[in-house]
Amino acid sequence: MKRILFAASEGVPFIKTGGLADVVGSLPKCIDKRYFDVRVILPKYSCMKQEMKDKLKYRAHFYMDFNWKNVYVGILEAEVDGVQYYFIDNEDYFTDFKPYGENALWEIEKFAFFSKAVLSALPMLDFRPDVIHCHDWQTGLIPVYLNERFQGNEFFRGIKTVMTIHNLKFQGKWNIKDVMSITGLPEYYFTSDKLEAYKDANLLKGGLVFADAITTVSNTYAEEIKTDFYGEGLNGLLCARSGDLRGIVNGIDYDEFNPDTDAYITTHYNVDNFRKMKIKNKRALQEELGLDHNDKAMLIGIVSRLTDQKGFDLIAYVMDELCQDNIQLVILGTGEERYENMFRHFDWKYNGKVSANIYYSEALSHKIYASCDAFLMPSLFEPCGLSQLMSLRYGTVPIVRETGGLKDTVWPYNEFEGTGTGFSFANYNAHEMLAAIRYAERIYYDQKRDWNKIVERGMKADFSWNVSAKKYQEMYDWLCE
Repeated sequence: MKRILFAASEGVPFIKTGGLADVVGSLPKCIDKRYFDVRVILPKYSCMKQEMKDKLKYRAHFYMDFNWKNVYVGILEAEVDGVQYYFIDNEDYFTDFKPYGENALWEIEKFAFFSKAVLSALPMLDFRPDVIHCHDWQTGLIPVYLNERFQGNEFFRGIKTVMTIHNLKFQGKWNIKDVMSITGLPEYYFTSDKLEAYKDANLLKGGLVFADAITTVSNTYAEEIKTDFYGEGLNGLLCARSGDLRGIVNGIDYDEFNPDTDAYITTHYNVDNFRKMKIKNKRALQEELGLDHNDKAMLIGIVSRLTDQKGFDLIAYVMDELCQDNIQLVILGTGEERYENMFRHFDWKYNGKVSANIYYSEALSHKIYASCDAFLMPSLFEPCGLSQLMSLRYGTVPIVRETGGLKDTVWPYNEFEGTGTGFSFANYNAHEMLAAIRYAERIYYDQKRDWNKIVERGMKADFSWNVSAKKYQEMYDWLCE
């Protein structure tokens, strides 16, 4: 029995801001319990929902030297869906209204504390992991601390680490002097072959240097991040460690995202009856959001953070042009003010045709996946992306840019061979995107039978966690040989 500990800054069902939480919450449930004992350790945020806090039980506490102080570390635990969770408690660090704040130095201090506390807590848990699986920069110091001060202890000797990059853009960077003072790491660690990058300390880089294996969330993204454009300044290191780097595409929870049982949607359907039943969800959504009642108009959905990364500058450029077509557009999400206001403007200008919902709602997101005909994701870069997997599951045809996980999971339609599960475009160009949307429109309006076959192939594709879990299991076996 191999023991695996996931260390992360968020995880469903306790706390979520993005796709990382879905991975941390879903993957451990799918790993084969006959061979692996997978547990998860998270910060105990005071902004967690009360019903989740009520599940936590006190386990132990101790004091730890950190940032020139003797600091309290509480350990709590809970079991959900057969997975054991641990929580690191400290009211100085985890009492904000949100898991992440705007003060970069405070974030570095907070997660440096978390990284050191995770390792310090292990001997009190009766659980010695064979592998600590670290996620994103917030846990980047775990492999560093393990190397610097914990490996000398018999308990920690031989523990392996994995570093998973969910989004290379976020690295945990600050000046060396402050980070050295906070972390207590010696100067030896702040050189260009370790934590230093472009004269700053970089926590993610530390994790990538000292981890035994590196993964990221799709095969294409694993290749992309070795290039200047996608590598965010760390492509040289990732090329040097390419033998230890692998891409494993994320999955989604097929029990949670299931059009046949989803409690959020109006009418249940499946791959056998979607031709008759799915339209009822479309009508219900048009009614709910004040869109024109029009069965025939192609309804395009967007559920996303409204940021440059997601390709909204392309949409802004051709929005007026797109709205001349016989389509409807529904948007859900928050983000940069200019994109929030842009969609509000188009909602006003094309009332009945565009619905801008500038907030986040889990219920509405499920309704959009279940009701729309197509789903638009023109990302500049996309390490994996989960929305396109959800749209495939609900029979909503994705229109995506060929990058990262989008390229790995959406197979472009080929009308001559009758293959494909969606539509795609290669270059980051607004009119190339518009051409892909219009090609999708043509198939939708003029070749309905072919369109339904695209939907069917998408619904039959398997992007459940079971497939990805096997690849993680292979990696853990390889590490523990």
